[in-house]
Amino acid sequence: MKNQDETISAAADRELFIKMAILAWQTYNGRMNTLFEKLSDEQLLSEVAPGRNTGIYLLGHMIAIGDAMRPLLGFGEKIYPELWKIFVETPDHSGQKMPAVATLRKNWEDINIDLTNHINGLQPDEWFNKHSAVSEEDFAREPYRNKLNLLMNRTNHLSYHLGQLAFLQKN
Repeated sequence: MKNQDETISAAADRELFIKMAILAWQTYNGRMNTLFEKLSDEQLLSEVAPGRNTGIYLLGHMIAIGDAMRPLLGFGEKIYPELWKIFVETPDHSGQKMPAVATLRKNWEDINIDLTNHINGLQPDEWFNKHSAVSEEDFAREPYRNKLNLLMNRTNHLSYHLGQLAFLQKN
């Protein structure tokens, strides 16, 4: 049986781990914000490498993925559900009409303010609850399929696309 000191220590360890995961998300999100601020509209319309995605596509993709976090984490419905088909279900260069760069820049800013507010409002124990894409039965077998794991996964995804977008910067 755990004594009170062990219980307090375990709770402190959980809170530290949560703080580390949130700080990682905030760090990569901040780096992405800085990069999007530096990139011109013209640069965003370019491919990150020959035959690869354009910056505008990756901007829209990141908005759609961030927006999809809302229902998964219990923050409400998607704000921009129309972006999912354009930027997740359909590849770049498919001929689909994309929103203007200025619109996507504003969407990016808005979704990040929304996510940051919600993420900062979650209590430590809530991070270890299941996210909405996992059933109760699966969560009972796989308790790591929780909200914190989802945030860590999305942080890795953000980091991956940040690396791609970095190629759009002029030397």
